[in-house]
Amino acid sequence: MGIYAEFLILYIVIFISGSAGLHSFIPGEASGFSVFSELLKIFLYFIPSTALIWHLALKVKPVKFWDINPGKKDFISAFITFPCLLIIGFTVTFVSSFTGSAPAQAVMYLPSSVIEWAALSVSCICAAYLEESFFRFYILSRREEINLRAIPAAVISTAVFSICHIYEGPWGFLNSILSGIFLCMIFLKYRAFHGISIAHALYNLTVYVLTAMMINRAV
Repeated sequence: MGIYAEFLILYIVIFISGSAGLHSFIPGEASGFSVFSELLKIFLYFIPSTALIWHLALKVKPVKFWDINPGKKDFISAFITFPCLLIIGFTVTFVSSFTGSAPAQAVMYLPSSVIEWAALSVSCICAAYLEESFFRFYILSRREEINLRAIPAAVISTAVFSICHIYEGPWGFLNSILSGIFLCMIFLKYRAFHGISIAHALYNLTVYVLTAMMINRAV
């Protein structure tokens, strides 16, 4: 029962109460993109949360047994994953546009300096590594400890991943389900943790930039 309790505690602390608490603490960004807010997320949330997940994983097995060293498999998986995530996201957005039920977008600001672009990029990378560390690596790699097959583990991974994105509305929830399934498939096939993390980060950055451009153009 130990791993079940550990999983539940991590999920609640990091992805439910943790992220909600941080967002309530971060000051508003009324005047534009805030480097300070991004740095708060990076150093108070993303890095400590990711470090906690890996600390618990490395207590079970040393890093050499997890098969996570960067390599050709990461390049291949990133090359496959990034465009597929874009296709999934754009398809869901396209379909939602015909229903009239697309969720309203919050105000988003584009970076206006090299420092701001760097902060946004690092924030996207850290966010992706955090999510992939838990939802793909932690859940799918440790399934053997509880004799869980790949498909049930992927279902659990996708379910909890999607719940974290339910605030995006029904279409965002659907997008997270489809993306979660695809990310599980790639991870199980290639064991390419870094590849899917980088692809995930690039996807987040692309979506942020495109959404901010569309919102600012419409205002």
